[in-house]
Amino acid sequence: MTVPFADIAWPDKSRYWLTSARVPACLLADRSLPGFYDTEGVARADLLIEDGKIARIVAAGVADTDGARVDLGGRQVWPTLIDMHTHLDKGHSVERSPNIDGTFNNARLGATADRPNWTVADLRRRIDFGLRCAEAHGVSAIRTHLDTYPDSAERSWTVLREMRSEWAGRVDLQMVSLCPLETLMDGFGDRIAAIVSESGGLIGGVTRPAVGSHGAPGADIEAQLDRLFALAIRHDLDIDLHVDETGDRTAASLPHIARAALRHGYKGRVVCGHCCSLALQDDSEIDRTLDLLAAAEIAIVTLPTVNMYLQGRQPGRTPRWRGVTVVHEMLARGIRVAAAGDNCRDSFYAYGDHDMVDTFRQAVRILHVDHPLAQAPSLVGAMPSAITGFGNHGQIAEGAAARLIVFNARTINEIVSRPQADRVVPAHGRRLTAAAPDYSELWPYDETARSTIPRG
Repeated sequence: MTVPFADIAWPDKSRYWLTSARVPACLLADRSLPGFYDTEGVARADLLIEDGKIARIVAAGVADTDGARVDLGGRQVWPTLIDMHTHLDKGHSVERSPNIDGTFNNARLGATADRPNWTVADLRRRIDFGLRCAEAHGVSAIRTHLDTYPDSAERSWTVLREMRSEWAGRVDLQMVSLCPLETLMDGFGDRIAAIVSESGGLIGGVTRPAVGSHGAPGADIEAQLDRLFALAIRHDLDIDLHVDETGDRTAASLPHIARAALRHGYKGRVVCGHCCSLALQDDSEIDRTLDLLAAAEIAIVTLPTVNMYLQGRQPGRTPRWRGVTVVHEMLARGIRVAAAGDNCRDSFYAYGDHDMVDTFRQAVRILHVDHPLAQAPSLVGAMPSAITGFGNHGQIAEGAAARLIVFNARTINEIVSRPQADRVVPAHGRRLTAAAPDYSELWPYDETARSTIPRG
């Protein structure tokens, strides 16, 4: 008889077996594991945990009888996941700086109005809260974009460098600079590139103008991209951009970015996030853009929850589209695509909990990456691992740290169907007991300090 999930005894030992586990093949670093794979592409396996690492992965039933074991009764085991596009510096500011109508323009205005509140203490409090949420939910690696402006660059990057060191081995961090590309054109661009280089980060930006929303590329986009790539080359920095986050089909900076990557010899070193407007363009234009993306080996990250929240919003009108890019067509071309969480409880997205299992479950529905489900988990595991270079995060591999999520579910369908609030997260072989922090830690907000947000 299978032991009820709540009654499973997790050993406090340095060596034990997880037996009768189910692991999606797309999350196995070595997909040659012998044995039976079901219709969802899931393998039955036994995993040996030893000194905080995955020492062996064998077909179910092959495990030796030496030492302690946990019989999972066919339940799913995943690696801890990666959120490769988020904004920790904005997170959990929604009460202080709400978006008055949920539109992109007022999200931008809300974030700008709130930025003066970002003291060192404020950043540390909100980011630490977000990282504890992520860790409790089974997220072990995050790439965060940081608003990088003259009045805040050094402060924000100093805080994130410190927190990256403090959280190393629990939630590993990468940082990306974020500002409109036009702000890189003068000496501030050199200052940003130096900060990013000294911090071991990535250089990024947004293709919309400093004042306004994404739209048709300006006449100076080529010069701006050449400047961005020149800074990246000078400091040997990878690039991660916010691109065409709009329902305006004339917004088409993505082909310019791909041509710039080819022009500057930066194949495989550029990530573009959002790319929403591409989905609204003519099929012939989509095909031409996908050809360029494939040639430049540009990776794409889709942010399904946030873009469905922001895109197509008009007062009194039901939204007519989902706001996401052409994921299926990209995957068919061999373009690397990941899904990520993006904003969390701020003016760009009022909800979220830094939970990539929740993001995965919503992405399956929003993007229709089901029927079959076999490759869907790779969007939040193996694919972002390959794109970001976050080591063996997001994959189950022999010799890797035993950072795992164990679900009370036997199929991927079951994972999608329930919130999985009872999941267990063994980190380095030991079960985490800390829960997500209580929202009361963020209160009380000083109501007199609430941002005054102009209407767009």
